[in-house]
Amino acid sequence: MLKNILWAEDRDYKTGSEDEPLQFYLDALCNSTSFDLLLGYFSSSALNVLSLGFANFIYSGGKMRAVINNILSEEDKKAIEKGQKKEAFSTVYNFNNVKELKESLDEYGKHFFECFAWLIANDRIEIKIIRPKEGKGISHYKSGIFTDGENTIGFKSSCNFTAYGLLENLEELDCFMSWENGRSNKFIRRQNQYFEEIFTEKADFVEYLSIEDVKAAIKKEFGDKNIHELLIQEKELLAKRDKIFNNSKIQKSFISAIAKIEEFEKQEGYPKFPFVEGPRPYQMEAYQKWISNDRKGLFAMATGTGKTITSLNCVLNDFGENKYYKFIVLVPTTALAKQWVDEVKHKFNFQNTIICCSINSGWKEELKSIGKNVVFKRDIDYAIVTTYATFKGVNFQTIFKDNFENDFDKITIIADEAHTMGSQGFINVLPNYINKRIGLSATPERQFDDVGNKILAQYFSTSEDEYTYEYNMKTAIENGVLCKYYYYPKIVNLEQSEQDEYLKISKELLKYIDPETGRYRESDYVNNLLIKRKNIIHKASRKIDELISIVKGIGKENFNNAFIYVPEGIEVDYAENENAIFDIESDNDKLIDQYLSILYNNFGLRMAKFTGETKNRDQIFEQFKGEKLDALLAMKCLDEGVDIPQTKYAIFCSSTGNPRQYVQRRGRVLRNFKGKEHAIIYDLVVKPIIDHTNTDEKLSKIEKNIFLSELKRLVNFSVLSKNKDSCLKSLEQICYDLDIDIYELANKELENYK
Repeated sequence: MLKNILWAEDRDYKTGSEDEPLQFYLDALCNSTSFDLLLGYFSSSALNVLSLGFANFIYSGGKMRAVINNILSEEDKKAIEKGQKKEAFSTVYNFNNVKELKESLDEYGKHFFECFAWLIANDRIEIKIIRPKEGKGISHYKSGIFTDGENTIGFKSSCNFTAYGLLENLEELDCFMSWENGRSNKFIRRQNQYFEEIFTEKADFVEYLSIEDVKAAIKKEFGDKNIHELLIQEKELLAKRDKIFNNSKIQKSFISAIAKIEEFEKQEGYPKFPFVEGPRPYQMEAYQKWISNDRKGLFAMATGTGKTITSLNCVLNDFGENKYYKFIVLVPTTALAKQWVDEVKHKFNFQNTIICCSINSGWKEELKSIGKNVVFKRDIDYAIVTTYATFKGVNFQTIFKDNFENDFDKITIIADEAHTMGSQGFINVLPNYINKRIGLSATPERQFDDVGNKILAQYFSTSEDEYTYEYNMKTAIENGVLCKYYYYPKIVNLEQSEQDEYLKISKELLKYIDPETGRYRESDYVNNLLIKRKNIIHKASRKIDELISIVKGIGKENFNNAFIYVPEGIEVDYAENENAIFDIESDNDKLIDQYLSILYNNFGLRMAKFTGETKNRDQIFEQFKGEKLDALLAMKCLDEGVDIPQTKYAIFCSSTGNPRQYVQRRGRVLRNFKGKEHAIIYDLVVKPIIDHTNTDEKLSKIEKNIFLSELKRLVNFSVLSKNKDSCLKSLEQICYDLDIDIYELANKELENYK
């Protein structure tokens, strides 16, 4: 920390003296978390003294703001021209040609810019480039403020003006400590005011230049190193520079900086939170609720709010407390398993992570190998990512129960899409012997399954109507965790032939209603009729016409970063088959091809289909992220765990009254992304068949109930949208025809978020 450093006794640093300016910058950078810098001009010597300690600063979570005077006044130029007739003067740079600048830098200057590029790429720096207005200017010195969160140091480093110009290699620096006296605090306040005036673009004595092209150029030319490479490079540069100085004080600073880097290198092997700013407050709140509930809990969190990070933060905190990690992650699909491995191993740094499912043929041996260590009570950390289907299988169950019993009281189980745990296929293998439990789901409630809901609530030690922790979509949007969105429901009519077939099936189904329960009697015949009727709605031919109209309205040149959900009607039980997602019927595949063909013929869009059978999904995602594709056409496989935050448009051509599906689909498009102000969602809804001449009350009631399940989605989407009023207005007439009060439904929906 800043207060613990042995600063120059007189707070004065001079080149060639006992207290070198380089020592000041090195000590300050290595012990700060925030740095405001004002550079009167950008020069080689300015870079040299600022380069050492920069990677140290970054690794410690440092954030920076910089104001750089890029264009020199005519008087400055004349002074420099005179000065450059002498030897050993500092080279003065500007940002007009970053590539040329790179070629002129020494290894210290390059290290500075590589650190600079890292800060830009990770949004940890704000830069203003300025030039003095005619007849005015800013002082030509380096000045700034370092803080460590508690204490502050201000400094002013003057350039040596002579008849020959700028001799910056002779530097004088004064520093002021916030913990010392009133004069120092007064200086820091005045300096901060001056910096803020320029940084907030309120200074009338400078002009502000565009920065985006410069930032892009710096990233392109210098952004090829990660933080670990920067630390190694800085360690080497410190060792080189250390040999030059015989000054014992500055050598101590070099030794201290190198020791810090070596400590960082040790820490690289430990699990850690992947973002320097740490968990968000709501993620820490979830952890506290989990602890208070005896390390059991069901987290109901909106898609896109970081359920994965929230759960891994829980086991990371346990690691900090116990100095070991042992946990299992259950997921529905192999695609999700791969994503979790990336989060667990590569982001959170739980290095001993294995994946147990069909995509790893050697998983049994890997699991047994860990298990042998557990049997013989050897210290071993492990994270196991597996699918529900693999976990419930005989092989996993046998290996796990035979080898891991000694660790049952230490293991944490994380159930992603935890509603899967309540399925009939999984209840028999519920791991009740593992006490530390985290369930994750945007929609934990299982539709029409009271037994499954009760079992889930009991397992995670929560109630069916109040989860351990809840972070809903309304709160997430209001807090900026998810982006705002516009919502446009589009009403679609059936063709006459589709309507006739629909009514024919509905009338046949009337014969099979149980008068006591009001529900259809169970039989294969009834189920087939229900699926047949559902598919008429799902695959209504006029949906394609409406889709063409939507794309035309957006404009071919603007239509990109889009998800299009094509109609389907297959339910997937992930507890039974991790690859169930691949078992899509051929007629569905033909339908998605039809949509692709029509969109291509009409607009020439660059598209890819994304079904369960898609093998090169990673390649398709990369093409989409790189804007080489305008749209992805998907079926159900984009419902769970797909993360492409730049998605701006979502078009739902497939009707669904299942809250899990529509909540997840909306969450896909609401993830924040740089430059994305809002998302736009279109929702194609088939108009119910309303025959006012038909006196069959049963049929009318059925139609109303079918539409009500869809209407719940429309209302749910409408009330949280930016255009709520116009959404509800557009649904007024269709609801009036069915004797439904749309505004009453909207108010009830909003009550759910209180």
